[in-house]
Amino acid sequence: MVQSRDAERTRSDLLEIATEIFSEQGYSGARVDEIAERTRTTKRMIYYYFGGKEGLYLAVLEAAYRRIRETEQGLHADHLSPVDAVRRIAELTFDHHHDHPAFIRLVSVENIHHGQHLGKVESLRDLGTPAASLLDEVLARGRASGELRDDVDAVDVHMMISSYCVFQVANSATFGFLFGRDMLAPDVRERHRRILGDIVVGWLTAH
Repeated sequence: MVQSRDAERTRSDLLEIATEIFSEQGYSGARVDEIAERTRTTKRMIYYYFGGKEGLYLAVLEAAYRRIRETEQGLHADHLSPVDAVRRIAELTFDHHHDHPAFIRLVSVENIHHGQHLGKVESLRDLGTPAASLLDEVLARGRASGELRDDVDAVDVHMMISSYCVFQVANSATFGFLFGRDMLAPDVRERHRRILGDIVVGWLTAH
């Protein structure tokens, strides 16, 4: 049992450090030697747990996407009105992206590589389903009650929310420099969070 816990801790540490390094340096720039050094383990252990650099990167991608899907599933949107539910989903996504900037950088890295690694993790296709299913259920309830419009689908809504949230983090340095505003300051973050909720609700309730 102790050995099992140690193995799980080692694997978790490797994923955490690898997430930082891959998100900062990209897939090509990241070095297995550095990951091993920062986790105080060996390359041999990385190969043992993940089969090599690519296997580790794929595990990092899967863990990153799984984290946000699990966060969404913890919302229990069925207990909220359709309008409150879409606002909460938008706010939850906003908070997640702000709290996990490495996720945004990983997504950017993967898009630079045209998603060539993403396609190798079959589970990621399934991980996209809960996000769409959650919004599908909320939109269906909203259409039935007449509270939400009926000419948009879950992927449209997910894309709009994601694009706003990703921009906030991915462009915080350049946008902040150009307009002299700290995009990550608590008061700015809270205002932009509220704006996103208003945008989503305003769009989905406009008939």
